[in-house]
Amino acid sequence: MDYAEFDEAVDAHRDGLYAGLPIVHAPEPDGDSPRDLPAPEAAAWRIGLDWGDDEGFEAIFRNFFGTVDTTKVTALIIGNWGDSYESSSRTVVELLIEHADRLPALRSLFFGAIPSEESEISWIQQSDVTPLLAAFPLLERFEVRGGTALEFQAVRHDNLKVLRFETGGMPAAVVRGVSGSEFPALEYLELWLGTDNYGGDATVADLEDILSGERLPALRHLGLQDSEIQDEVAAAVASAPVVARLESLALSLGTLTDEGAEALLTGQPLTHLKRLDLHHHYLTDPMIEKVRAAFDGSGVEVDLSEQEEADDDWRYVAVAE
Repeated sequence: MDYAEFDEAVDAHRDGLYAGLPIVHAPEPDGDSPRDLPAPEAAAWRIGLDWGDDEGFEAIFRNFFGTVDTTKVTALIIGNWGDSYESSSRTVVELLIEHADRLPALRSLFFGAIPSEESEISWIQQSDVTPLLAAFPLLERFEVRGGTALEFQAVRHDNLKVLRFETGGMPAAVVRGVSGSEFPALEYLELWLGTDNYGGDATVADLEDILSGERLPALRHLGLQDSEIQDEVAAAVASAPVVARLESLALSLGTLTDEGAEALLTGQPLTHLKRLDLHHHYLTDPMIEKVRAAFDGSGVEVDLSEQEEADDDWRYVAVAE
C-alpha cells in the first residue's frame, strides 16, 4: 500500500470518491428504479439523510436492500442518521448487524461520514461500534467519525488493514480498546486524539501497546494526530519500537512545538521512513530549518506545511468542535 496515495484517497472522499469508487447515494423510496443505478460493485454506496431531514433513515436503509443487489456491494458509507447531534448511532449499528449476512462482499465501511455543515465532528453522537467488526469479519477498511459517546472494546480481527478514527476528542477508553486489540493484518492506523474539552482524555500511557507494536505486526503507517498533547506523543514515538518498521508516520494536526520536534530528532533514526507528516504545527522558523536539515538527502518526504502561531500562548488542534 502506498500511504501517501492513501492519504490522498482519504481527502478524495470530499470530492466524491471512497475506497477508489464513486460515491452514489442509496435510492430513496419512490426514487430511482434499479435500472437507473450503477452496478452494485461499481459504487461506494452512501446511506444518509440530506441536511435538514430528521427522519427517514431506516426507510432509505431498508429500501437500499430492496433495490440493490447488496451481495456485490464492497463499499458502504453511513452518513447522517437524523438528529445525529442528539440521537446516538446505536440503532444504525443494530441495523447493519441485522443485515450483515446480506453484505458478504463488504470490505470498506465509513461509519458517521457526516460533513461539518450537517453536524460538527464533536456533536456527532456515536455509540459502541465494536460489534460491527464482529459482524463483518472480512472487512478490510473501517473508518469512524465522531467521538462523543464513542465506545470501542479490545477485539481481534484478522482481516482489517485500515482503521481510522476521526474525532475532536477521543475517549481514553477507546484508545485503550484499540491499543489492546489484535490486528494481525492492520497496515494503516490513524487516531485523531483531539482535546480534553471534547472528551479527548487519553494519555501517552494509553498508547503503550500501540507504540510497542506487538499486536500490530503488519503496521506500516501510524497516525497519532490532532492532539493537544502532541509534544508528549512525539516524545513517546521517538523511542517506540513500532517506529522501526513503519513506512510513514503522522504527528500532524496537533499542537506540536519545538519541544516535540527536538524529541523526534534526538530519538531513534527516522530516515528509513518514506514520509513524515507534521503539518499544522507550532514550530519556530529555526526548528523548521533544523528538521529539514536533519532529513536533507535522506529521501524522506517531510510535510511541514501550515505553520501556526500561538494566540496568547494558546495553541489549537486543527479539528476540535
